[in-house]
Amino acid sequence: MNKLLIATAAVAFATVGTAGAADLPTKAPPMVAAAPVQSWTGCYIDGGVGYGVWNQDESQFFGGVNSGTYTTGGRGWLGRAGAGCDYQFYSNFLFGVFGDYDWSNMKATSAQPASFTATGGGGVPVAADEKEKNAWHVGGRIGYLPYQNLLTFISGGWTEAKFSQRDFYSLLTGIPTGVSLPQHTYSGWFIGGGYEYRIPWFNTANLTWKTEYRFASYGADNLASFITNTGVLNGDISTDRKFVQTVTTSLVWRFNWGGPVVARY
Repeated sequence: MNKLLIATAAVAFATVGTAGAADLPTKAPPMVAAAPVQSWTGCYIDGGVGYGVWNQDESQFFGGVNSGTYTTGGRGWLGRAGAGCDYQFYSNFLFGVFGDYDWSNMKATSAQPASFTATGGGGVPVAADEKEKNAWHVGGRIGYLPYQNLLTFISGGWTEAKFSQRDFYSLLTGIPTGVSLPQHTYSGWFIGGGYEYRIPWFNTANLTWKTEYRFASYGADNLASFITNTGVLNGDISTDRKFVQTVTTSLVWRFNWGGPVVARY
């Protein structure tokens, strides 16, 4: 009987001890630091390639009289290099400024109707080869980050584009007419949009891939035609207005001077 009482008391004390230990406060697990999110704040350089098309509305004036308006255009490849700086704010928004330069080879053969005699066609259809040689853009952009590695944006600003000299020739014989229009730089504005994606495959947060569409509208300018060999003006005027659309894809190296941003909860 005594042994049974002693055994029962030992089991009771053990049960009470276990229950009390369960009620004691436990040490909280160590906090895990939040993973840093790389900021888009900073400056960058970029370079890429693209494709573009341009159209122009051209009017001819002979002795001050408008002989009509016709539309021509060209297309081709381009290369682009640029630089800029961005500032990320309110976690998911971005504002930036940038500038870039295009080397382009967007060519066209502009054929004039037979009624256009300013180019020395004498009532015969004439044509001239023309291309956009280069262009530069300066402007700003506003972006939104739906994800921390994806930036969507709209852009806009000021632009200038240089187009080559046009030396006219007969469409029937291919013989030069001896009349040209000078190369000219047009000024205007542009608007566009695109996305930029932080590339994960290279194990660096500084390399991104950008794709952008732009539409540029250039103001109408008056060009005086001239005798090709002498440069003497022949008194005729061509009024041209250019429109250019481009799509480019570029690699961007971001310096990220803003450093990483730690998410806070």
